[in-house]
Amino acid sequence: MHKICCLIFITLFTCALHSQTSETSRDSSKVKNDSLSKKEFLRQLGNGFFPTKFLNIDMRYLVKYNQYEGLRTGLGGETNDLFSEKYRINSYVVYGFRDHRFKYKIGGGFRVNELTNTWINLSYTDDLQETGSSTFLTDKRFFSFFEPRLLNIDLFHKHITKAVAIEHQFSDHLLSETEFAISKIDPTYNYNFNINGKSFKTFDISTAKVSLQWSPFSDFEISEGDTKEIKNGYPKFSFQLTQSFKDVLKGDFNFSKIDFRTVHRFIYNDDVFTEAILTSGIAIGKTPLTHLYHAYPNNITKETILQRFSVAGINSFETMFFNEFFSDQFATLQLKHFVKPFKITERYRPQLVLISRFAIGDMHNIERHQNIEFGTLTKGYSEAGFELNKLLFGFGLSFAYRYGGHHLPSIADNIAAKFTFNVSL
Repeated sequence: MHKICCLIFITLFTCALHSQTSETSRDSSKVKNDSLSKKEFLRQLGNGFFPTKFLNIDMRYLVKYNQYEGLRTGLGGETNDLFSEKYRINSYVVYGFRDHRFKYKIGGGFRVNELTNTWINLSYTDDLQETGSSTFLTDKRFFSFFEPRLLNIDLFHKHITKAVAIEHQFSDHLLSETEFAISKIDPTYNYNFNINGKSFKTFDISTAKVSLQWSPFSDFEISEGDTKEIKNGYPKFSFQLTQSFKDVLKGDFNFSKIDFRTVHRFIYNDDVFTEAILTSGIAIGKTPLTHLYHAYPNNITKETILQRFSVAGINSFETMFFNEFFSDQFATLQLKHFVKPFKITERYRPQLVLISRFAIGDMHNIERHQNIEFGTLTKGYSEAGFELNKLLFGFGLSFAYRYGGHHLPSIADNIAAKFTFNVSL
């Protein structure tokens, strides 16, 4: 495994170095023609890539931190159109200093239809995944300088996943991705999944996923052969169907999952708007905890408010403790109202954001999940608060209060005070 990680690292580093060297060795006119414009460079940087000649370095893998791995650092990247318009390679290798383990992905793809932007992708991944997390295959690649929730996550499972996926664009407004994958799952925590008296500590999962993203009100344009979204239109809809198969390529369980999300903005002017995010999911069948749902918690289990002071997430429940609730069916509604920024000076404009969040869920056959304790969201979970963003160098403050059915006896345990970080390029 160490040899594989070293090979990935050397390959990515060599490609990046060769890309930069190639550019500097050209004459000035060639450099001018080949180099990225400042606008394109900033766009790539804002998407989390540092562009070079043939390889875009993926900055997501440079530095991260979580409670299981501690410091996590590495290198990743993917080839660009100057390398090939029909083939691509995307890989990464990282190392966790607390668990003393390398993780990596080897991936690539080839385009089979330019008109519909249809790609077939292959990948082999040996990494960690947060238990209870659920993402859509069609989600746009999201990047931030750091991921706030990641700092406090401690419940991960190891997975070795081999996958083949098909990306297909039905139209500018409708994207799809289909994936078939087989995974070996090994929770890093003490957990057993009990089915009819048989206990599973580790297990194999064989899944097929179909994911759709529909943006009916967005505007697009074709630039240099690529379709780009030039205007965000709302609402946006995401839908995903997952089916796990028992006895297919050694799969241990049959279960189905349906996930849905819609994002809408009520825009009053350029500075004032209200954002609403509705997310829901349901899992049916023999589903282990690793593939069920949490409700985006972001509160660490400490005694005092100051001990719990950390970084607020983007769309997370700030007063909900990590690993406090899990569900096999759930729904959340998050509302954010962005008030007009306070114009202190031309460049210093803090902004107040009013926030309200609600979650409800349930868990059937909770006795299947052994050696781990958690609650359910049957009473309905509510929190409200506000953020005061961009107070200093992108940093701000966040306050939230937990109320309703899952209100805790101690007032202090219902309060979350954190700082925020907002920077855009």
